[in-house]
Amino acid sequence: FRTPGTGLYDNLQKYNLPYPQAVFDIKFFREEPKPFFTLAKELYPGNFKPTPAHYFIKLLEEKGLLLRNYTQNIDTLERIAGISTEKLVEAHGSFGSAHCIACNAEYSVDFVRAAVFADQIARCEVCKSLVKPDIVFFGEGLPERFFELMIQDFPKCDMLIVMGTSLAVQPFASLPNRVSVKVPRLLINMEEAGTSELDDDEYIPDHSTGFLFSHPDNYRDVKLLGECDA
Repeated sequence: FRTPGTGLYDNLQKYNLPYPQAVFDIKFFREEPKPFFTLAKELYPGNFKPTPAHYFIKLLEEKGLLLRNYTQNIDTLERIAGISTEKLVEAHGSFGSAHCIACNAEYSVDFVRAAVFADQIARCEVCKSLVKPDIVFFGEGLPERFFELMIQDFPKCDMLIVMGTSLAVQPFASLPNRVSVKVPRLLINMEEAGTSELDDDEYIPDHSTGFLFSHPDNYRDVKLLGECDA
């Protein structure tokens, strides 16, 4: 989404948006749904396949090493890779289900897909309002499952792997700070992300912060810069 030059937000000029993130803004969607449904045709599951990184996570599950896979992705590629629903937390929702934004009537994936690929806007059969895939837009809250499992999982974590993210959107961006100070943390990414903003003299030992790659007291944070699939 945010990779300069190639990311989604840098390539939305054709939709004539007031600002790139508007395509995922719930207020804008209520007023102008067409840009999202046009873009959804490009993003819809089935247009892309899982990568080696997705299958690496599945391998961790098969070996009994995966406590949970928290993802910001909305493309359902984790599901397609075979990662079990129990192990998956889609923090920003996905195309895997849909609801009316007014009466909350539930709709199938096929219902929305049919509208998208017919270049139509999905509308509720009950109240005629808009039907939206259960993607979390700006202005909406994250799923309850995210908060419930976050509280349970991170105290149990004995190694944290962060891959392919800018760690720019809260509250997801603060998840690496929730593990114990004794837990090793590995970032596999094209560039550094989630680094601590504390100065050296502000760092408090035994207090979990953002990544401390260059800090003289770093003892647990490791970065591997490059493509996740390499």
